[in-house]
Amino acid sequence: MATIVFPEHPSPVADAEALRKACQGWGTDEKAIISILGRRNAIQRKLIRQAYEDLYQEDLVKRLESELSGDFEKAVYRWVLDPEDRDAVLLHVAIKKTPVVDYRVIVEISSIQSPEELLAIKRAYQIRYKHSLEEDLAKHTTGDLRQFLVGLVSIYRYKGDEIDSRLANSEADILLNAIKEKAFNHEEIIRIITTRSKPQILATLNHYKDDHGSSITKHLRDEPSSDYVSAVRIAIRCISDHHKYYEKVIRQALNRPGTDEDSLTRVIVTRAEKDLKEIKELYHKRNSVALEHAVAKETSGHYEAFLLTLLGKQD
Repeated sequence: MATIVFPEHPSPVADAEALRKACQGWGTDEKAIISILGRRNAIQRKLIRQAYEDLYQEDLVKRLESELSGDFEKAVYRWVLDPEDRDAVLLHVAIKKTPVVDYRVIVEISSIQSPEELLAIKRAYQIRYKHSLEEDLAKHTTGDLRQFLVGLVSIYRYKGDEIDSRLANSEADILLNAIKEKAFNHEEIIRIITTRSKPQILATLNHYKDDHGSSITKHLRDEPSSDYVSAVRIAIRCISDHHKYYEKVIRQALNRPGTDEDSLTRVIVTRAEKDLKEIKELYHKRNSVALEHAVAKETSGHYEAFLLTLLGKQD
């Protein structure tokens, strides 16, 4: 379930006017920006952007970029975008990261989003960057990692619930044999993870664990790490239980020396309208502290206030 709290029928024109006022004068009224944008859903934010441009012949996103700064600006910028456009931006930033692409973000988006959502993201990517996602990804990766990542973003997975138990059993054996032989780049591993439906992959993973006494992610974790093996492991975790995956991303972001604001922002901004409530509950169960308290402890200022608003905090 979502965590953001928003009114049913706000006036986009009134919101646009209030945002214009918040951005005028000697100082920006960040509190007003948070109270409006942090409490509007995606449709309402889109209407605000349209009203703002109609009223002032100015792009609201660009205005906010010029008025805000730091982690707060980055969080607001990504929140204001349409969801598919936001994910396109996240993918582009991940691909352009040097010296190695941020494959975690690429795997995360391509493995967790629905087939329709991924297709919309790829369309948004092409419109924004004048290249296909696959083209840019192939340009900035090589070898097994390229083959795996391009496979993940290229597929339109079947989304039905049907499961072939016999197939799951046979492909569990294929995975085990490849891992036993340390053939982690075996084409069958890539084929199974990148093309099968999520229910079919889950059935295969369950057969693997039942037959061989341990999860495939544990077997992969026990092996010498590489970017490719790490990407495969992340994909399996995302497909198996993306709530648990996101909880771990947040936990690691908050616990590391120097908060990983990019990861923290990404999870809260992208999940606030979907399932952040479940992720919050998992975080509390795993860490015995409310996520709001942990975020407040590790962040500050308007950035803190904005994240807490998306987490559902009321004034």
